[in-house]
Amino acid sequence: MIRVDLDVMLARRKMSLTELSQRVGITMANLSILKNGRAKAVRFETLEAICRALDCQPGDILVYEEEQRE
Repeated sequence: MIRVDLDVMLARRKMSLTELSQRVGITMANLSILKNGRAKAVRFETLEAICRALDCQPGDILVYEEEQRE
């Protein structure tokens, strides 16, 4: 499973979700879906814009976690 650590990078950059939304031109609703882990996919174009605004690499906000099996 891929986890999105957008809040971590936002905190490191001392940037609000509102400011990120304005910088990348993505609605707050769509960024919230991504931030809260409810997104099923993300476009490379969106990921690139977020990385540019946060001055980070995709691996700084996307983390692979093995799913726990019962």
